[in-house]
Amino acid sequence: MFFNLFFSIIIIQRLAELFLAKKNERWMKQNGGEEYGVRHYQLMVMIHSCFFLSLLLEVFFFEKTIHSLWIVWLALFVITQLGRIWVIYSLGKYWNTKIIVLPSSKTISKGPYKYLKHPNYLIVTLELLIIPLMFNAYITLICFFILNQLILAIRIPYEEKILAENTDYAFIHNEQPRYFPKLKK
Repeated sequence: MFFNLFFSIIIIQRLAELFLAKKNERWMKQNGGEEYGVRHYQLMVMIHSCFFLSLLLEVFFFEKTIHSLWIVWLALFVITQLGRIWVIYSLGKYWNTKIIVLPSSKTISKGPYKYLKHPNYLIVTLELLIIPLMFNAYITLICFFILNQLILAIRIPYEEKILAENTDYAFIHNEQPRYFPKLKK
């Protein structure tokens, strides 16, 4: 019962995010934005879609039950969702699941972007760990954690290259870490 509710909420959330991303995409393209990385984006969408399918199948096929520490995993999941909202709010109309660049725009350096180059990728990576852990879906966890790291190994350098070529990204995010904030000494 909990799995069905949790899974449904995540799917609804993702569909709402895709709606927002499409709205932002239209605005960006109407204002001169150009899309990059279409081929690897399609692969990324496939990986993330298959993650949910795999989770669903593993939980039902292997009759997985909720983890004994589910409340901890749920709390961590809620924290990642607050981070996701912070990312979306900080980027505003520039937030998207695709790489779309407005060449004349200034790089966002507020919110979590003050501390990290790619907070959204960190959040997604954490979700791909937390969600399967909550339901003891270890096959899904291992397979999709690895697949996500492989696609990010392609996407992040490509995205940074495109942003550096078309915006002030390299200047703004020169010293920032990709995933984990540096601790001040």
